[in-house]
Amino acid sequence: MKGARFDQLRTFWGEFRRVKFGLVGIGLLVVFALIVLLAPLLSPFTQADQRWRDMTYWLDSPREARPMWVNWFTSKKYATTETIAAASTIETVTGSMRILEMEFPYQYTAGRPPNDLVLKMGITGRTSYELLIQRPDGKQMSYRGSTVVDGAQVLRLSVVETLASRVYAVLAPSEDPKFAASKDPQQIDPMGAMFGKAQPGIFTTPENVKGTYTVKLKLALISPESKLDSAVINIMGGVSGLLGTDGAKRDLWSGVIAGTKWALLLGLLTSLISVVVGVVYGVASGYFGGWIDALMNRIYEVFTSIPLLPILIVMSAVFKPSIWIMILIMCVFFWTGPVKTVRSIALQIKENAYIEAARGLGASHGRILFRHMVPQLVPFAFASMALSVPGAIVFEATISLIGLGDATVVTWGQILRDAFGSGAVLKGVWWWVVPPGIAIAVMGMTFAFIGFAMDTILNPKLKTR
Repeated sequence: MKGARFDQLRTFWGEFRRVKFGLVGIGLLVVFALIVLLAPLLSPFTQADQRWRDMTYWLDSPREARPMWVNWFTSKKYATTETIAAASTIETVTGSMRILEMEFPYQYTAGRPPNDLVLKMGITGRTSYELLIQRPDGKQMSYRGSTVVDGAQVLRLSVVETLASRVYAVLAPSEDPKFAASKDPQQIDPMGAMFGKAQPGIFTTPENVKGTYTVKLKLALISPESKLDSAVINIMGGVSGLLGTDGAKRDLWSGVIAGTKWALLLGLLTSLISVVVGVVYGVASGYFGGWIDALMNRIYEVFTSIPLLPILIVMSAVFKPSIWIMILIMCVFFWTGPVKTVRSIALQIKENAYIEAARGLGASHGRILFRHMVPQLVPFAFASMALSVPGAIVFEATISLIGLGDATVVTWGQILRDAFGSGAVLKGVWWWVVPPGIAIAVMGMTFAFIGFAMDTILNPKLKTR
């Protein structure tokens, strides 16, 4: 028996290999499976799936940064995202106070300035500090502050948020006096000016000044328990990661990787349940016939005539949107897909002699259905499952786009929802929209190729030799 089944599988595989696009589908499915299995290794943010909506997890990333490979296709390079450690640290003691002096050199060689420079410090106890940025041309900008919290905290000092007015004050004298007097410091691009040549036009058309920018930190540890746990400079570049970042600083490559798991789970689980229910329902309808068949057909017609979108809107109003409720709703409505085809096949199968023989030997209806009829429809069921997976994935993306999806999980539809809600298309942030859209298309194409290949092999009308 096992040998016969092995021969059948080998024969089927031999037929399947002749359908080239089916092999492409299998290859893509293997790639998606490997992405799910190797997600912790492929994603630079290993907790992206659990903390996608936790904005504190993404604070050290730039906002709406382009993918890194964009620099391959432009002559005016964007500054890359990087972290700079202190090149030197000097500690002095004055009475009960300890003073730390640290320098962070940043070699700026890009054609476009970074989005921001952020000093990140882990501090315990009360401290006072001075942040000074020295340009290659000798001009300096500084900022002073202090902490009043006795416990441990992480302090972030952003040039864009804290030094914008200082950049303007230091560099404005080189501008036209009228422009300098009327220009609102809050409206200038501090990073463009920070890395721009001190000459007229620095606030409108800055000319880059390349070289070494030194960030100096002078930290006074006031109380005995005060200490510096860590200090780094985060360069928020114009490019970051394989797919860039979104408006909430989230790494889109990590989001697409995390969404692969949910796309496969949602698509396969929905198609499995709905096709199994549809096949059994269609076989039972064709086998029993008569008034049972008529009743089952009426039930089928009721489900196919119910508009799904209003049902989802009502469900979202009554229940909290959940990926599992969405799968359940899709199964409730998607099972009707294979019913008519399966019913017509079952009408032919039940007329075969071995079905009559089984009845004559006293076989129960359940045995005839599940032992003699349903197994013959297993190949058709697999083809139907493969072809219904893309519909489930696209349906989830559509529901998420209109705001009825589960925002607690990372799906490609949710990424697109956030993109459209933030005006990514209008702002030209194409890398926020294109990757999840391509992922949905490729996933749908994968199962469509497999389903069409199986249909070509199993359907005699489509088989070509």
